[in-house]
Amino acid sequence: MFSVVEPRRLYRLAAEQMRMLIETGEFPVGSRLPAERDLAELLGVSRPTVREALIVLEVEGFITIRMGSGVYVTSRKAPVAPAVPDSEGPFELLRARSLVECAIAEQAAALVRPDHITALNENISMMAKSLDNRPEALKHDREFHALIAGIIGNSTLERLVRELHDLRLTPYFEKLAGYFENRDTWMTALNEHRAVRDALAAGDPTAARDAMRIHLELAQRRLSESFGGETEWLALEERRHALAP
Repeated sequence: MFSVVEPRRLYRLAAEQMRMLIETGEFPVGSRLPAERDLAELLGVSRPTVREALIVLEVEGFITIRMGSGVYVTSRKAPVAPAVPDSEGPFELLRARSLVECAIAEQAAALVRPDHITALNENISMMAKSLDNRPEALKHDREFHALIAGIIGNSTLERLVRELHDLRLTPYFEKLAGYFENRDTWMTALNEHRAVRDALAAGDPTAARDAMRIHLELAQRRLSESFGGETEWLALEERRHALAP
């Protein structure tokens, strides 16, 4: 009898291949894994996919990530069991958000009213006071994007934006964010929110769409830094400054 074949996320498949290499001794306990670039080439996937796969293996206890040093195989005594069901990877989620929320920001700029801007200003003010409190910062971040969706007056879109944000609350996303989110990155995100707010206040659909796109691209790049310490998102930072008034 055949069993149902379930689709697997690419990053989970990459994690399974690396797990097999660890269990067969190709990557022995205590050894340092190859650089992300080399793993990506070995597995035939992108570097972001490698990072997502490494987070899976760390959550499952196969590896330890030492920022600025590399990724090391650890001794694991517990039986293999996925930490959570198969779900969207962080980068897949951020790409989806970009497609949805850029279109929302563009349309919202044509419909925005002064009271909408007042609500966004209040949200930005509250987030500015929460930069050292990640749960609070996450809450205000989620609400900022939901407020923009609410400008359109479509409850389905507003619910979709909230649900997309809630998908961040998985052990994999939380572990990845734990390496790269800090007060400075939250301050940067806050400034990007201000840029989106300014474009909406100006009633400029193109500027609002571009500001949202750059914000979400930069969010992805902030999570795309190498565990070895390389920085890959400076080009988008330069683009953001170039668009600033």
